[in-house]
Amino acid sequence: MKKPLIILTGPTAVGKTKLSIQLAKRINGEIISADSMQVYKYMNIGTAKIRLEEMEGIKHYLIDEFDPKEEFNIVKFQEYTYKYLNEIYAKGKIPIIVGGTGFYIQSVLYGIDFEENQADTSYREELEILANEKGATYLHEMLAKVDEKSAQDIHSNNIKRVIRALEYFKQTGNKISEHNEVQRQKESPYNFAYFVLNDDRKILYERIDKRVDDMIKEGLLEEVRELLDRGCTKTMVSMQGIGYKEIIDYLEGVCTLEEAIYILKRDTRHFAKRQLTWFHREKEVIWLNKNEYQNRDILLLDEILRILKRKDIK
Repeated sequence: MKKPLIILTGPTAVGKTKLSIQLAKRINGEIISADSMQVYKYMNIGTAKIRLEEMEGIKHYLIDEFDPKEEFNIVKFQEYTYKYLNEIYAKGKIPIIVGGTGFYIQSVLYGIDFEENQADTSYREELEILANEKGATYLHEMLAKVDEKSAQDIHSNNIKRVIRALEYFKQTGNKISEHNEVQRQKESPYNFAYFVLNDDRKILYERIDKRVDDMIKEGLLEEVRELLDRGCTKTMVSMQGIGYKEIIDYLEGVCTLEEAIYILKRDTRHFAKRQLTWFHREKEVIWLNKNEYQNRDILLLDEILRILKRKDIK
């Protein structure tokens, strides 16, 4: 018997958090965050992190677990998620993976093997130096020459993933995009339902713009200043997140605050678009378009519960 697993994902600002809480209450579930930024402590405003009172007593995992100076990556996500899945199953509860990092979700759902080689890090270190000296675009162009598919899939600002793809090619002589495609064809060991929540693009972009304005009002600048005071630097994985690198540029005098906010809104919209492109490529996903349910969570929840019953996920 395959163990049950529910995934609730979608683009940033679409409204996953609230719906996931209501779902967890109805099915005796607990939530594992698949957000690559909410895992960090002290980074609350810029990540739109769920507050304790918003959890309504539902246990959440992979929220506030890592220091911003630590590197959190897909291998660690797998390791921690597998551990938490076992804990949730042991309680007789159903795990719900919630978040917008599609690559993370896929890695657990299909048990993708990343063949992480920690023995020889010399090339990785060489690439990190190159990134600092010549910039992210230079590295991304290097990747495009050896693995065009990966270069299309990985944003140039995602230096860690670009480096990982280059490192994989150097170590194996193979393209990581081809390796991942083979891994994607695996059958999932779970009895799963993979829901993608979506909304009209105009509404989604308005929500993103409003969220950024709210972040500024809530004190995003002060949050970034405090992180820098703690010893965080713009080269750290945590500080590469949308909402942090833009504000650091403002604080360092690279741009005005108005420009930083404009770039933050624009890049968040682009990020949401890339998320949707990713989910459209995934197999066996169930799309939930909010406008088809009058943008009411109660109707969305009823539909999710009907599908779970049909799939015998309980």
